[in-house]
Amino acid sequence: MSAIESVQSPTTKADWQALADAVIPSLETRAFIDDAFVDAVSGETLATLNPASGETLAQVASCDAADAELAVAAARSAHARGDWSRLAPAERKRVLLRLAELMEAHKNELALLDTLDMGKPVSSSLGDIEGAIGCLRYTAEGIDKVYGEVAPTGDDSLGLVLREPLGVVASIVPWNFPLMMTAWKIAPVLAAGNCVILKPSEKSPLSALRLAQLAKEAGLPRGVFQVLPGYGHTVGKALALSMEVDCLAFTGSTQVGKQLMQYAGQSNLKRVYLECGGKSPNLVFADCKNLDQVAQHAAAAIFHNQGEVCIAGSRLLVENSIREAFVDQVVEAAKAMQPGDPLDPASFMGAMVDETQYRSVLDYIAKGREEGARLRAGGKALEGPGYFIPPTIFDGVTPAMTIGREEIFGPVLSVFGFDGEEEAVQLANDSDYGLAAGLWSQDIDRIMRLSRKLQSGQVFVNNWAGPDMTVPFGGVKQSGNGRDKSLHSLAEYTELKTVWMALTP
Repeated sequence: MSAIESVQSPTTKADWQALADAVIPSLETRAFIDDAFVDAVSGETLATLNPASGETLAQVASCDAADAELAVAAARSAHARGDWSRLAPAERKRVLLRLAELMEAHKNELALLDTLDMGKPVSSSLGDIEGAIGCLRYTAEGIDKVYGEVAPTGDDSLGLVLREPLGVVASIVPWNFPLMMTAWKIAPVLAAGNCVILKPSEKSPLSALRLAQLAKEAGLPRGVFQVLPGYGHTVGKALALSMEVDCLAFTGSTQVGKQLMQYAGQSNLKRVYLECGGKSPNLVFADCKNLDQVAQHAAAAIFHNQGEVCIAGSRLLVENSIREAFVDQVVEAAKAMQPGDPLDPASFMGAMVDETQYRSVLDYIAKGREEGARLRAGGKALEGPGYFIPPTIFDGVTPAMTIGREEIFGPVLSVFGFDGEEEAVQLANDSDYGLAAGLWSQDIDRIMRLSRKLQSGQVFVNNWAGPDMTVPFGGVKQSGNGRDKSLHSLAEYTELKTVWMALTP
């Protein structure tokens, strides 16, 4: 039995530390190109850090344009061979379900890697891994359930609409939910018969490299799945500019999303599916039942995952008749959501991903004070090693304030007051973003009216972020244009082909 296998079911901080001690020496840190783990062509590496301590976990291959060229060539060759793209759907399903089984068998290890890499609590990481496994299973089961079409014609013709794989897809994923976002971005790509080149964030590459080992074991053919760790401005840019990449799938900032669209235009007009930033409004009306429970949900909507969430409910809009008392309840709820050691299963929040993000959040907090918002909770970093910031709540925020408009990507809640539906909708929609919105009310007529008026790809009614794999995830406006999850995601990675046959009378 290996040292990793000896820690079977970690339940305590000591158990998780023991598993970390066993996992870290065996980390795979090389790129995965054409079915082999290799150093970057340049020999360069980058350090991936543990944000809870600031210590270096490993030196990981830092890929650039030369590595991208090799991976793209391998993917194009694999696609041309057809040992995945032309494989029977039932066989592709079998391989992906096998990969899901392997992920299940190694879920503690995978969760630990994400916790070590980006500082999130291990309990949260375990939930993410379950989500990643569920995504893979759901999407694999959908492979043979998305049909083509037969066009309505006369007796002299037969019109067919076929769905074919796009070819080579580059999936660029963020650091906040490393493996779950990876699953969302690769499962439909592979299910549709494409080859995928995964570019994990330079801040959290470890679980992606472990996934490559499992993908090979599951039986994915050579060149079909590859992993290129490295920086966005080097290997990410090279993939985006490649004339041989047919599609970019990206989750990350709006600024980078715009750059990727420019790169697509400068190269081969490749498809670009973007899931970008958010500044999501969470509307609470006075007619809500159980306001203490709603306050718990409102706090969790922003403080989960240290606020490093694209759909974080970072703008809390509360009807003025209940605002003061409700904010008191949110402040009270936040007291139980303080950051702690990410390896402690009892911790609700962990560390910010790195010093850059940590400093950025603290700068926003300072800006909130300067611009006149009322600080109700938090506001100061924790002392000691690591990048820890407690739940921070500002009341009396206005749309003119920086913290009320810009995506902070940290545990900072901005509270606005409103009087009536019209003002609530105006405040909610006064944003460049449109990824998610929450609506808390017992009035079904109001719910139906406002669900249509809110400019958002998703509206959560009397919940926050509750949907499962059966519905699409994505935004409008500058939150992007792609859709993850559901069978709709499969369609994005296929090409429609029309076949029109003239029939002999």
